Amino acid sequence: MRRPGGWWRGKSTPAKVETYTRWSFHFFGVTEVAAIGVAALGQAGSPIGVWLLLAVCVHAALMMVTASRALDWTRGRREQPVRTLWAMAAVSAAIATAALALSEYGPGGEDVEAAAGAVFGGVTAFGAGTIALGVGDRRRVPAVIGGFAGGAGAVAALLGLSATATLVTMLVVLLGSGFFAFTAMFSVWLLDAVYELDAGRETRARLAVAEERLRFGRDLHDVLGRNLAVIALKSELAVQLARRERPEALEQMVEVQRIAQESQREVRDVVRGYREADLGVELAGAKGVLTAAGIDCEVTGEADGLPGEVQSALGWVVREATTNVLRHGDAGRCVVGLRLAEGRVVLTVRNDGVGGGADGPVPGHGGSGLAGLRERLAAVDGTLEAGPVGKGEFRVVAQVPLAASGVSEVLA
Repeated sequence: MRRPGGWWRGKSTPAKVETYTRWSFHFFGVTEVAAIGVAALGQAGSPIGVWLLLAVCVHAALMMVTASRALDWTRGRREQPVRTLWAMAAVSAAIATAALALSEYGPGGEDVEAAAGAVFGGVTAFGAGTIALGVGDRRRVPAVIGGFAGGAGAVAALLGLSATATLVTMLVVLLGSGFFAFTAMFSVWLLDAVYELDAGRETRARLAVAEERLRFGRDLHDVLGRNLAVIALKSELAVQLARRERPEALEQMVEVQRIAQESQREVRDVVRGYREADLGVELAGAKGVLTAAGIDCEVTGEADGLPGEVQSALGWVVREATTNVLRHGDAGRCVVGLRLAEGRVVLTVRNDGVGGGADGPVPGHGGSGLAGLRERLAAVDGTLEAGPVGKGEFRVVAQVPLAASGVSEVLA
């Protein structure tokens, strides 16, 4: 059974921001009903208050639907909800006009007037802010705000309000709708920025992998390029000499064999150097990379004195766990600790992002992830444990016995 709140902790940071933004606009609808509709019912009483409450409820429901569809459109999940936006504008205009007319000519005295005025102001402000979400060109948002203010002024003039009252009405609509429209635009801008930052982080990770592949490719090219060219030339020469039955053909083939064997040794040296990892360098690199990604990273322990094969195995654990935190998790803090305990070297990597690889492979040697790390540790009789622990925390623990690798003698 999923733990309470697990659906939230399992979301990425952009998904969390999107959920927060979406429910914020839904909360605006609830606020409109509670702060304006219910208050109007209390002020105006029945039956006028009931009608005002129903009108506000209809407007709030349509506002939630419009906001949801507009946010889906901003994320590229659907076409622009043009009809919904026009419906939102028409309903907002109709309710606002009715409320303004009720405020001026309706029965019930000052209480009804105040309730209708609140409905008028709330509907225009929330309506303009919601419509701003679905405007394609952000430069048109001021036109939407001006349209609401101008329309309110025109309706006020047609209803016979004085020039002062008309100007006040336009100013109220301009300020209220402008505030909520700005809030909507800022929310969308922030959501887009978070998604772009997340995409940039993924791009950096892919570029780092590509750069390492290019480096490895350059090393292999430097090692094999010249030798293969020499082998090709000497082989061609040996063929020509053999066709002429010259004894030098045997010497050339012996030379080809020697160069080929030398190339094999050089390739093994390149691969061995590529696969070995310095633990101290990996610890410092993990701290730098995670900090640059906005993750608070704490590193404790020193790698000095550990044999090369142990440092290489544990260094790969640090490298893969760090990559996992960046790619698969949503961590805000990561702690990397190296210590000696009960005759074992213990490396612990903890982060508060439950997405840190619990259900997916860890990028690593041969694409085998955790299995690849266990193979590396098995070479030094080490073990690896990885999984979620506590509330929203993921932990990787690698242990290497001291006696198996001669660490006890080195550190003694």
